[in-house]
Amino acid sequence: MKKYFLAITLLATVWSTSASDTFWLGADISGTSGLEAFGAQLYNAQGEPRENTVLMREYGLNAARFRVWVNPKGGFSSKEDVLKLALRAKEQGMAIMIDFHYSDWWADPGKQNIPKAWEQMSYEEMCQALAQHTRETLNLLKSNAIDVKWVQVGNETTNGFLWPMGRAQDNMQQYAGLTQAGYDAVKEVYPEAICIVHIDGGCDPARYHFIFDGMKKYGTKWDMIGLSVYPYWDIDAGLTKDEDETLTRAIDNINGLYATYHTPLMIVETGYDADRPEDGKKWMKRLIEAARTETNGHCEGVFYWAPEAEGHYKLGAFRNHRPTAIMDAFKESATATSQFPVRQINAK
Repeated sequence: MKKYFLAITLLATVWSTSASDTFWLGADISGTSGLEAFGAQLYNAQGEPRENTVLMREYGLNAARFRVWVNPKGGFSSKEDVLKLALRAKEQGMAIMIDFHYSDWWADPGKQNIPKAWEQMSYEEMCQALAQHTRETLNLLKSNAIDVKWVQVGNETTNGFLWPMGRAQDNMQQYAGLTQAGYDAVKEVYPEAICIVHIDGGCDPARYHFIFDGMKKYGTKWDMIGLSVYPYWDIDAGLTKDEDETLTRAIDNINGLYATYHTPLMIVETGYDADRPEDGKKWMKRLIEAARTETNGHCEGVFYWAPEAEGHYKLGAFRNHRPTAIMDAFKESATATSQFPVRQINAK
């Protein structure tokens, strides 16, 4: 009997360790519905038709990220659209990240527009509307048996969100309060979900300390720090001189942020010029490996942003509706870690 309990304890320990040691390879594939609505068909590298979540799973991805807009034109990235895509990702066994933009359209460091229905609200009313939108979206997912693992309270909130009310440079206290309203709403629906605050320019510690010191001052909670790491945009903004510097400084920043705030981190957005696929594959493999092995386990994954996008967006990972070599970086990394085996699907 003693040996039996010892074996059970050992098995539980091994399971717990392996579960916590999962390194997440993911992608934001929110644009899938739009592509399908306009008649686009995606293919694997061999030219066989594939639905996008199936294709991502074949490339070894174990997680998917979906953005939510409040009242979007056309319904893309509405909570109903997110549910449709999340159900597909669930069918593929992928963990789910939900990214609240708190806007009717794109939200990023250059624009954080208040949803039209919220424009005349006071700060207190805005907190209530943000919380209600968060709860309604997550309750819809939960009622359909979607297990949400991560939730972003805002997208690239380097300068806050819901401008001008929540512009961090002008009113950090209101940005912090709005973020707390989102955090509390998430925990009401998914108590175990990991709440992420997401900043761009992952190579630049100053912008992270500005936001997280500000939130800490006002008692705002977060569970994880999310980073965007894009060599193209960092070089364009003059933050780094080359791709190597972007990678090195981002990893240094991850380690420094953990030492300061003691919360885990994740690269929730990255991308590379799809016209240079072989260079992109090499760089992505280096980024994934560095995030996995050079952060003492504090960086828990890497997500590519909109790999299926092409044409108007140059940092996807597809050409002619097929994955380029950039996506091979994920497949090879997944195979090397053996944490989420690449799925082979026979063409029909």
